[in-house]
Amino acid sequence: MIQAETLELLEWHRLCQHLSTFAATKLGAVVARDLRIPDSQAESEYLLAQTKEVYELESRLTTGLVFEGIQDIGDFLERAELQGVLAGEELLAIATTLAGARNLRRIIDNQPDVPILSELVADLRTYPELEQEIHRCIDERGQVTDRASQKLADIRTELRKIRNQITQKLQNILQAKAGAVQEQIITQRGDRYVIPVKAPQKDAIPGIVHDTSTSGATLYIEPNSIVPLGNQLRQLVRREQAEEEAIRRVLTEQVAAVKLDLERLLAIVTSLDLATAKARYSLWLQANPPHFINREANESITLRQLRHPLLVWQQQHEQGQSVIPVDLLIQPQIRVVTITGPNTGGKTVTLKTLGLAALMAKVGLFVPAREPVELPWFEQILADIGDEQSLQQNLSTFSGHIRRISRILDALGTGDTESEENISPSPPSPPSPPL
Repeated sequence: MIQAETLELLEWHRLCQHLSTFAATKLGAVVARDLRIPDSQAESEYLLAQTKEVYELESRLTTGLVFEGIQDIGDFLERAELQGVLAGEELLAIATTLAGARNLRRIIDNQPDVPILSELVADLRTYPELEQEIHRCIDERGQVTDRASQKLADIRTELRKIRNQITQKLQNILQAKAGAVQEQIITQRGDRYVIPVKAPQKDAIPGIVHDTSTSGATLYIEPNSIVPLGNQLRQLVRREQAEEEAIRRVLTEQVAAVKLDLERLLAIVTSLDLATAKARYSLWLQANPPHFINREANESITLRQLRHPLLVWQQQHEQGQSVIPVDLLIQPQIRVVTITGPNTGGKTVTLKTLGLAALMAKVGLFVPAREPVELPWFEQILADIGDEQSLQQNLSTFSGHIRRISRILDALGTGDTESEENISPSPPSPPSPPL
């Protein structure tokens, strides 16, 4: 198991943060920031195959893979299963996510030579009938449409009729009592229609006072003549709200019925987004796909013009210094490598670069080195950078250094194994050496 301290020393979290900026969806960014490191070479090979296919696919497509419309609907699915009623905006998010996933599958299905991606989307169920029903009942603002049900359409027709009657009556009062009103306008207080009346003239327009201006000079009065219409309007609004909720409840139940498939859809789309982020980050780094070597076949570690990915980012985004590449060519019989040189000579950066390269290969990222990129699949990556140097700070704690060396030896299952200060030795088993 890879030690958390090693990841911290190599500043792996910073690389994951950089990777997340290439994700197209919120879910993809979250997964990228907390990237899981595979436990087997087979899984790493699979992830690399994903990245390669997306990399090649994007080079053929004008716009690449498009994740438009896909949203994080996980919480909505949970609430639907618990028999809550989803809001119109939440139902709309589900519909757009279904459409976005279908578009992704269509793009992949129309491309040759992408067997890994094709297999990934083969079981993707996007429920076009559910999407169409949501769009029939919910408009682009998240409001329930008149066409959602005949009952709702009838209620809203009656609502418009009542509102027109109220407006017409109030307009007549405004004209007849022009001297008593503050302004020739109709406004609302709560769900009641009112007109602004001068306080000294309130008896000229008998009615219910619903509000008063800050100065007290204006009273907002609902004339007695429209109170019955106002009451009728309120009842119709409540019927409208009840019918809208009933429609959204039916749609929510349809969503709940396919919750497992929609959760699977989210997982597939997130995997696609993560693979796409890896491909785009690799392209940005001008990196190349790694090949996992077999030490038993006397294959060598070959990393030419290897660059530290965090320093590349720093150079591009923070106007840092130019990145000086390193060459690492290690023969299979070599178990320990000692790097010597003066202070500020690049020893720590070289060690960190090698450690990050091994991690990047394990998670399916390309490595920022010239082809061919050849390195083992390391079962363990154990690091102690001596003085705990960071690319951003310089701290020193000798006790921490000794403690980590001890843990590295424990992780290797030995108490007396020779160890170089900065790189742990390989274990006896050739297929899965540590770094």
